[in-house]
Amino acid sequence: MFNAQKVKDECVLWIRDFFEKNGKDCTAVVGISGGKDSSVVAALCVEALGKDRVIGVLMPNGVQSDIDCAKQLVSHLGIKHYIVNIRSAVDGLLSNLPEELELTAQTKNNLPARIRMATLYAIGQSSNGRVANTCNLSEDWVGYATRYGDGAGDFGPVSHLTVAEVKAIGMVLGLPENLVNKVPIDGLCGKTDEDNLGFTYAVLDKYIRTGVCENEETKERIDAMHRNNLFKLQMFPTFVPDETDI
Repeated sequence: MFNAQKVKDECVLWIRDFFEKNGKDCTAVVGISGGKDSSVVAALCVEALGKDRVIGVLMPNGVQSDIDCAKQLVSHLGIKHYIVNIRSAVDGLLSNLPEELELTAQTKNNLPARIRMATLYAIGQSSNGRVANTCNLSEDWVGYATRYGDGAGDFGPVSHLTVAEVKAIGMVLGLPENLVNKVPIDGLCGKTDEDNLGFTYAVLDKYIRTGVCENEETKERIDAMHRNNLFKLQMFPTFVPDETDI
């Protein structure tokens, strides 16, 4: 049985220890989407460091239909926040790429995530900050993150917690229920996570924690996604010359 209170308390201590060792007086910089993951990570950082050491960054790409949820979260936590619209940066880069380059849909979908991460680091480096990764275990398991985009960061409080576990911690933290249970969308093409994945997080979480997946086709899909996306969680390969040649 998952003990949300105990895990929450342990995570808070872990965050404090990270900052003690990796930036004693630093702030935590959190990209705020208004969904459960960024809400829980921001709330954990507030409990660990105090609200004066947490900065929320809202990064709409033009018009964001659910930005009120992000605003609700920073207001609920009482943290300093910035709103940085990334549309001109995205459009500027796209318009300056070589005309003969045929951009794929994946290129266009992932670019905003990478610009958002560049934005977080720009704010972090100007605010004595450390950037939080807000990905959860369920997303990482199937590679549902943009490499060097939302998959990047300096520390990951919920990286080893499933979607269900993140939600449970959100309730323990006293976050608004509408944020904890908000239907997750990818933030890239407007579809829900589960539409893109082809299965529910409940099915994925159960498989991760118990190894049980009743539908063999879904199991094979999850296994294939896990294998194909492991590289996102690893350092890129590096050539190591033979010692005798050095």
